[in-house]
Amino acid sequence: MDELILGIDTSNYRTSIALVNGKGEILYNYRELLEVPEGKKGLRQSEAFFQHVMRLPDAVAPALEYRDRITCISCSSRPRPREGSYMPCFMAGERMARELAAALNVPLKEFSHQEGHMEAVKFFSPLRDDEDVAFFHFSGGTTEAVYGNEIVGGTLDIAFGQVLDRLGQKLGLSFPSGEELDRIAMGAGTETAVLKPVTFRNGYLNLSGIETQSMRALEASEPGEQPGLVREVFHKLADSILKMTEYLGKTLGVRKFIFAGGVSSSEYLRNYLKENIPADHVIVFGDPELSGDNAVGVALLGLRR
Repeated sequence: MDELILGIDTSNYRTSIALVNGKGEILYNYRELLEVPEGKKGLRQSEAFFQHVMRLPDAVAPALEYRDRITCISCSSRPRPREGSYMPCFMAGERMARELAAALNVPLKEFSHQEGHMEAVKFFSPLRDDEDVAFFHFSGGTTEAVYGNEIVGGTLDIAFGQVLDRLGQKLGLSFPSGEELDRIAMGAGTETAVLKPVTFRNGYLNLSGIETQSMRALEASEPGEQPGLVREVFHKLADSILKMTEYLGKTLGVRKFIFAGGVSSSEYLRNYLKENIPADHVIVFGDPELSGDNAVGVALLGLRR
């Protein structure tokens, strides 16, 4: 009988449960955003932890119908695979994972949220067994480029997701705002030309400038100009990612890149990079559903290791 791996991920904004078999086929994939009260910029860790604890029993119940075949429990217990990396929200999933592993008498394997992001894309890609790959993690709170075990690029201040969520809040959109802003950008017929490029140096970005510019431009704009402004923000962010990719290609000699994290599910970003990336570069985007927070990657890591 085929072995099954149960994965659990409790990030700052999504409860995720996944069940995969020995071939990596996904049998169960539960992903539910946490509730953010209207008008709020986000959730405190205590609020996120409480919502996870309340949701997890019902979320994991369908997977436990296969309890006799589950051979391992795999969870994300920290944000990044580095010493001192910690967020309380991951303790909700880790606690549930420990209880299930003890009850089912199976091993427990712990990974980081970031490693899960990478595996969810890499496992189903042509680069599945390739080690010479740079990994971009673009999400609500993270903008990093990782090569081997080293951070080789990213942002020196705020993350891509924070720029978009703050813009969305200014426009009165729900939080998080990335998906709705991406639809606005794709639907805009033209874009404005009022923003300066994102500051870039030696593989790192400063994004607070583009945030300040976009807020000022939004306040000075007419409603009919706003979709074009949103599109220009996406254009400037996508161009900064292109510069990071080209820089890493020149300085490290890496030519293969994996993009993961919620921001990398943007249709605008994907189209821009595919159209402008150097011909000798290979770029891989995951299924949009697996680019955002999910437990599939964590389960697949349990399967691999």
